[in-house]
Amino acid sequence: MNKSALETVSLWLAGDVEDTPPFDALRARQDVFTMTRQAQAAVLAPADGGSWPHDFRAALATRIATANNNPYLANIYGKAAAGSPYAALAAVDYVPSDLVQQKVVTFMDKVANNAKAIAAEDISALQQAGVADADIVRLCELNAFLAYQIRVAAGLASLIEGEQA
Repeated sequence: MNKSALETVSLWLAGDVEDTPPFDALRARQDVFTMTRQAQAAVLAPADGGSWPHDFRAALATRIATANNNPYLANIYGKAAAGSPYAALAAVDYVPSDLVQQKVVTFMDKVANNAKAIAAEDISALQQAGVADADIVRLCELNAFLAYQIRVAAGLASLIEGEQA
């Protein structure tokens, strides 16, 4: 079975494949893949993760990819979150019982789905829940990276579909 262009690009962006890119649009942008994979490592498994361990970040990444209709990235990140105490956070309709996690999930969902609507009150809600400023920055970095990765995947998939037409 042939992979869709979106699946192919998503797997490449996430570093889930290592062989030669199958499309000119991917070969011509090898540097994008290298830098994207470096950024992915930096936001998903940073040296200083603050309050957010890798599996927590992976669950949020899964949630964001799912909400943005990229099941391929969601699957990759979901594997990293699977079996962890945070795995349930990956489901877009899951509401955690922990108050801090509720605030984080609400914030991350809002940023991922309607970033223009973020206001000072959203940051204040995280701070009032005890989330440190540095951890808020880390959450924003994760969301920004996912927004980038999802959009680059969609854009390159369109180029590939044009090659195949």
